Amino acid sequence: MTRNELISNIKSKRSFLCIGLDTDPAKIPTHFSNAEDPVFEFNKAIIDATSDLAVAYKPNIAFYEAQGIKGWLSLKKTIEYIPKDCFIIADAKRGDIGNTSNRYAEAFFKEYNCDAITVTPYMGHDSIEPFLKYPGHWAIVLALTSNEGAMDFQFGLSSGQFLYEKVVEKCMEWGSPDNLMFVVGATRAELLGKIRAQAPHHFFLIPGLGAQGGSMQDIIQYALTDEIGVLVNASRSIIYADNSEKFASVARSEAARIRNVMDSALKARGI
Repeated sequence: MTRNELISNIKSKRSFLCIGLDTDPAKIPTHFSNAEDPVFEFNKAIIDATSDLAVAYKPNIAFYEAQGIKGWLSLKKTIEYIPKDCFIIADAKRGDIGNTSNRYAEAFFKEYNCDAITVTPYMGHDSIEPFLKYPGHWAIVLALTSNEGAMDFQFGLSSGQFLYEKVVEKCMEWGSPDNLMFVVGATRAELLGKIRAQAPHHFFLIPGLGAQGGSMQDIIQYALTDEIGVLVNASRSIIYADNSEKFASVARSEAARIRNVMDSALKARGI
């Protein structure tokens, strides 16, 4: 999906919501226990309930890898079921030397037909560039994450810059706003504006909303632009909002609540 197509979908749906499919078999409603593929059936119900409200879905690959072959099959079926107007992010956090990254890119962009993949930048340009060679596909680079351990490395100083600032600066030399996004955690709102000033035209994938305590108002204030520029991810707060047989309708209600806030923010900017 190109940048223009993504922006068009956001405007059409009045939403920049990304729903994370962090599907844990231990947490899905028990009435799926007898299904042939409980994970896929759960994902299918979530997608059916929310696909008019979300512009993106983000399967967290670890939740599928942990189930072995059947997990990979659930993942493939899930990706194939997601409507074509939705942006699909493989939350895989890959990052290896060039020939290995080439294979990762081939796997997720050609075999699984994802639009984007999250990647780690620690090994430098030759670990990122293979993901930038596929037109209409995106590398989403971890810049400033929302976890506690982010303090261990991301705030290290070198030549007057924090490491996360250096990551953004260097990666912008390799990719463009048409194929490169950054992960910027919502729980560090005071820095969202700083990174936005550094990368004014790149999309941010912003996790941390909901269960991790991130604020939508902070995201709107510091990261949203006239080009929109944000995909805001919510996972547990939507997909696990309820564990009864009504889970899908409750998930829809939570997604609609978030989408309504986004719609208001877009209107306020004249979008």
